Amino acid sequence: MQPPIDDQHLHLNANLELLARQVVEGFITGLHKSPFHGFSVEFAEHRLYNVGDNVKNIDWKLYARTDKLFSKRYEEETNLRCQFIIDVSSSMYFPLNKYNKLNFAVQSVASLIYLLKRQRDAFGLSLFTDHLVLNSQARSTTTHQKFLFAKLEEILNSAPLNVKTNVPQALHQIAELIHKRSLVVIFSDMLNTVQDEHHIENLFAALQHLKFNKHEVVIFNVVDAAKEVKFQFESRPYEFVDMETGAVMKTHTSKVKDAYLSKMEEYRRAIQLKCTQYKIDMVDADIAEGFYPVLQAYLIKRQKMS
Repeated sequence: MQPPIDDQHLHLNANLELLARQVVEGFITGLHKSPFHGFSVEFAEHRLYNVGDNVKNIDWKLYARTDKLFSKRYEEETNLRCQFIIDVSSSMYFPLNKYNKLNFAVQSVASLIYLLKRQRDAFGLSLFTDHLVLNSQARSTTTHQKFLFAKLEEILNSAPLNVKTNVPQALHQIAELIHKRSLVVIFSDMLNTVQDEHHIENLFAALQHLKFNKHEVVIFNVVDAAKEVKFQFESRPYEFVDMETGAVMKTHTSKVKDAYLSKMEEYRRAIQLKCTQYKIDMVDADIAEGFYPVLQAYLIKRQKMS
């Protein structure tokens, strides 16, 4: 069963590795009777050891009996390379001083990294605002996992205000840096600081850059659905502050609700239609729904790529 969001609030500043392990193990336990496969590393058979194979997979007991080196082969040995991309601009810190979109994105990625490590797959991490903040190549080592978790912890402890977004520019930069075919997983609220008439075209030109380079792309559109999609505010005056620019608007919610809902629906529909056109998977990731829908969407995509 999916943990309620209140339990996740207790993990606002939790150790990422511990949280990731708990999330993944709970998720896998719930899948034991499902049609999905790929989470176990069940032993399948032996094969002769070849120079360059991981010595950790050598069956030393069998060597003692046969005087020959054999490697254990597992059911789900794969060579998946996964590049996680997280938008770390100020809008991702909404709602401010609470469990927010960035907490959710970081903890989701930590859980997916833990899952990939368990599967012996490679994982890299890119962070962006209006420029590329970090880009690490995909690796599958424990040292690399700890390095990425440390970087994710740093992001959670950074200053959140007045950091702008330029999604297209960052994605173009990242596309130039990923040299091997990968599954590219993007966590962003898909909100650019400047929403001009060409924003959607520029965004999908960058996404098409990734597709042209033969990468598979999944977008997790991270939202606080209650506030950002449904506009569930009390009917009273509010002071709304743009977290990326600092712009302030004082208004009564009843005066702007209908126009806001119409514009937001139009924008979300336009992005979804473009994703369908370009064969890009886009999944709504509501922070109130927890991590399991993210893990399940990843698993479905992973199965399609097998």
